[in-house]
Amino acid sequence: MTDQPTGALVLAATPIGSHRDASESLRTLLADADVVAAEDTRKFGMLLRRLQVVAGGRIVSFYEGNEEARTGELLDAIAAGQTVALVTDAGMPSVSDPGYRIVRACIEKGLRVTAMPGPSAVLTALAVSGLPTDRFCFEGFLPRKSGERRARLTGVAAETRTMVFFEAPHRLADFLADASDVLGPERAAVVCRELTKPYEEVIRGTLASLRQWAADGVRGEVTLVVGGAEELVAGVDDALELVAARIADGEKLSSAVRSVADVTGANRKELYEAALAARKDNA
Repeated sequence: MTDQPTGALVLAATPIGSHRDASESLRTLLADADVVAAEDTRKFGMLLRRLQVVAGGRIVSFYEGNEEARTGELLDAIAAGQTVALVTDAGMPSVSDPGYRIVRACIEKGLRVTAMPGPSAVLTALAVSGLPTDRFCFEGFLPRKSGERRARLTGVAAETRTMVFFEAPHRLADFLADASDVLGPERAAVVCRELTKPYEEVIRGTLASLRQWAADGVRGEVTLVVGGAEELVAGVDDALELVAARIADGEKLSSAVRSVADVTGANRKELYEAALAARKDNA
């Protein structure tokens, strides 16, 4: 009886700051993997030199522009019994980085997917923020256009969990301006800049104070942590506005009603009936 191929996709977290944060397990994986799929092969080469590791397998690029085309080739390698390590520029692959599509493709084909744990900007920022960590959600990057971004922020305005966002430094001031207007200027928030790097900076305050701080521009990688809304029991009319915002953001009616009812305490049945009536009135 022949052995079955033992190939696997390994999602390998890379340092978000100093290369000294790389684990011995990561070094071994990069040296032994049959294929390393890297978001940026140039940056990956720099990491290998800093780690003093020689990749034993071939290195291929795997980024948003070629992710779909490259996936088939990597699936074939895994199916043939090879180990494919997926790395991005920093942190865990598939978290606002390439990786989700190939993970889904592996699952559909019954191929093994595992992970090499390591640094995460999301968890690092949450841990140092000083905001509640018992319940949180990750919202990633919001839309670049202000109108779309404000709609998304309106959709999470009643979210009671701590929220973590990514944002490009040149858009941070605009993000904070919209967040201050939509979520309220006194909402607690923390900007984490250049986490674990020599010039790390953690700025705590309100959305209003951070908006003013960022007005002249910010450099470096940014992770933003925002406190959740206070739990309240809202009337149907107030909750209906939140439902409308979520629907405008693309969420289905039933899902929007359920989410808003959960965070506001509004009666779900009454809210659903009111939302249906509003939809008929606007038809």
